[in-house]
Amino acid sequence: MTPALTTATSGTAVGDDIPAAVRIDHVHKSYGRPGADRPVLDDITLDVRPGEFVCLLGASGCGKSTLLNLVAGLDRPTAGSITVPGGRPALMFQEHALFPWLTAGRNIELALRLRGVPRAGRRAEAERLLELVRLGGAYGKRVHELSGGMRQRVALARALAQDSRVLLMDEPFAALDAITRDVLHHELTRIWSETELSVLFVTHNVREAVRLGQRVVLLSSRPGRVVREWEVGIPQPRRIEDAAVADLSVEITEELREEIRRHGRH
Repeated sequence: MTPALTTATSGTAVGDDIPAAVRIDHVHKSYGRPGADRPVLDDITLDVRPGEFVCLLGASGCGKSTLLNLVAGLDRPTAGSITVPGGRPALMFQEHALFPWLTAGRNIELALRLRGVPRAGRRAEAERLLELVRLGGAYGKRVHELSGGMRQRVALARALAQDSRVLLMDEPFAALDAITRDVLHHELTRIWSETELSVLFVTHNVREAVRLGQRVVLLSSRPGRVVREWEVGIPQPRRIEDAAVADLSVEITEELREEIRRHGRH
């Protein structure tokens, strides 16, 4: 089997006539030399529908971030294929990764320049994106002048500046305090609904997954395999303390604990 990452112009169907925004097809990933390799992902098959918000959940070390890196094109699968019909996805990391010597606006403009946006239009577009993430007026602020939550908003604006139809998010709110994280959950849900992006969001926080996702996908402990999926039928906007969010979180947590126990017995 030949590994592949494809950014073709036509996708693999998730329904009769709806192309997948992301198609992960029997993907394996191992590290190390042949015969002494260490499997990280095993036979992962997963579609993300256009405009869908999917949360990828699992214990630490199960390969969630590895899978996201494969979808982003930062690495290649050992076997299987990944198809992203709309082109290379945008990626947002746990750390904001902003350049400290640039202002908030200039950090966004850098992504616009790499995308090929003419210089004359970059500032206006950067300011529009800052408005979208509720940071209007922050164009000239340096990174050290911004709070942790504000930095993540700038990082989100920079990801949106790539103008991709797929947004990959690798635990972007894990380092934030609970109140800031709650505010950014609300803002991300708003931006997702306004832009109709397809989002693949990695987290180890069960409540965060249920608060945000239309679908929650649970990976087993290493090697990562898809164990179970939940369609989240709770209407948005949701709050993390909502009874329905709590009830589904309990069910998913029990499944996650069982996976961790099963892994611990091997």
